[in-house]
Amino acid sequence: MKSYIIPVLATVFLLVAPSCSKDYLEKTPDEDLTQEQVFTNPVFAEQFLANIYSHLPKELAMVDNPCNGCAPNNVFNAASDELEIGHEPNFSNAMNNGNWNADSYVQDIWSHSYFAIRKANIFLENIDRLAPSELASADRISNWKGEALFLRALNHFFLIRVYGPVPVIDRTLLLDEDLVAFKRQPIEKCVEFIVAECDKAAALLPARVTATTDYGKPSKATCAALKARVLLYMASPLWNGNPDYAAFKDKDGVRLFPDAVPTRWQDAATAAKACIDLAESAGHKLHRSGSNPVKNYSEIFYVNFNDEVFFTSNDPGYLNIDAYSEPRGMPGANWPLQAATQNIVDDYEMADGTRPILGYNANLTPIVNPASAYNESTQAPAATDYYYAGTRGMYVGREPRFYASISFTGAKFKTGAPQNRVTPLQFWKGGLDGRPFDAGANFSETGYLMRKLTNPFYVMQPKAGPIRTWVFFRLGEQYLNYAEALNEAQGPVADVYKYVNLIRERAGLPGLPTGLSQADMRERIRHERRIELAFETHRYFDTHRWKTAETTDNGNIYGIDVLMDGYNISSNAFYARRVMEKRVFEKKHYLWPIQQRELEKNRKLVQNPGW
Repeated sequence: MKSYIIPVLATVFLLVAPSCSKDYLEKTPDEDLTQEQVFTNPVFAEQFLANIYSHLPKELAMVDNPCNGCAPNNVFNAASDELEIGHEPNFSNAMNNGNWNADSYVQDIWSHSYFAIRKANIFLENIDRLAPSELASADRISNWKGEALFLRALNHFFLIRVYGPVPVIDRTLLLDEDLVAFKRQPIEKCVEFIVAECDKAAALLPARVTATTDYGKPSKATCAALKARVLLYMASPLWNGNPDYAAFKDKDGVRLFPDAVPTRWQDAATAAKACIDLAESAGHKLHRSGSNPVKNYSEIFYVNFNDEVFFTSNDPGYLNIDAYSEPRGMPGANWPLQAATQNIVDDYEMADGTRPILGYNANLTPIVNPASAYNESTQAPAATDYYYAGTRGMYVGREPRFYASISFTGAKFKTGAPQNRVTPLQFWKGGLDGRPFDAGANFSETGYLMRKLTNPFYVMQPKAGPIRTWVFFRLGEQYLNYAEALNEAQGPVADVYKYVNLIRERAGLPGLPTGLSQADMRERIRHERRIELAFETHRYFDTHRWKTAETTDNGNIYGIDVLMDGYNISSNAFYARRVMEKRVFEKKHYLWPIQQRELEKNRKLVQNPGW
């Protein structure tokens, strides 16, 4: 019996295809095509490949839960200490209060990743049927193979970053195969597979994507970036010799996590440096459009396909990344739900590179670094490009990335075309952007909104804006990956300083002080990742791989007092920190549970510890 594929728009079931039914006999001529018909036609073959991209997670979508059958959305920023989503159905809220299990959660990363992997396998096993032609040259077909190999690797990475060890599927499975043959592979074997796939894909891809028609496709630099990131994860404490997982085995007694191997840090450093060298030789560089560090940093995420970016997911129809960060005072705005936490606000440095906040007293007042110029009780005597006169001192004199990333009371917002707001942001209750006296309305629960990732040219009414992309890999991340791995492997040698300081220099900050110990440098790099990579889906996975999430994700999330009546921009009480939420994190949360239905399909799968 021939197997059938519904071209391009098909859902291919997880691991095994469905049997044919009589419904297949009542179709229009092009509705069902055989594999031979698809893979001997260059148009259909390319469309089949393009469909694999539809399973990339929608990381632009941080508020909405995914629709039935849609690719997973991004719960990770709000499940870290970066964001609070004021939308109760959002799955991150269940994660943050510990109210989730193997039966309850709706982010189906497992199925969508394996959908994509199966489609990639079908493509790779059949594309050689396609003869080179005017529509598909031999080089183009070779590039397509590279894309499919990369997408197969990337989707295995999406699996292991949440579940840890998973079955590695490198071929299509037949209808009569027993799934028990496909058990979870040790995490180091999963990583080895991804690394090998990246190397194979890179050999078939261009060094850099330059044709506008190919934007959103991988390159050699993209493959090198994924390889470097997965090796960084493999070297980190969660997977590399984690004593909590030393006894975790599959049903045949095979260990799923290895003993510690310190040289894994050097492997990660070598891979990151190779990525940097390859990318820079292809013309990639840290994005700068001028001398303004706020603009340079902001533009990375809305000037599409700029020189820093290796790989994006293109989602032109999704504009809610902007809508959910639009303050209520803007025309038509009523969904200000992407609320940055006071925790991350307090972590941004001052303009001179000093840390303003060292911790919190029992009464929630901050412990101020006396070496900084931070003073919460003052008000700005004059306006700047980023805030109005009268703005509270806690937002004055901060580093440029703060103004590019956070909307706060007193800030300027869209003060030019196509909109021209001439009043400061006001997040107090009854203020233009704060909680309305109608208690049922949406508002920022922390007193802040995420500004990073949004586009200043977005207009809420009528909703319109440029095509949006999500940046999966960029050069700035690789600088920090290299610095971290090299510091762990060799200590704070010259290259560690060099690449952290390149990030800080682009951000308008002074370089790190000399003479740091390895431990001091580790803390500095982790802090730099916290700020430079904020809201890019790194914080959640960084704190997990470092095994610090039981502290960062198991404590208070702070905001300011947006709930009381009668405040204004000068009200001292408005700026008082309050505990918004006491989050719950247990050790079992370092890995997600495999969904119960998958365990029932395959009796060889073992559940993650604690679930």
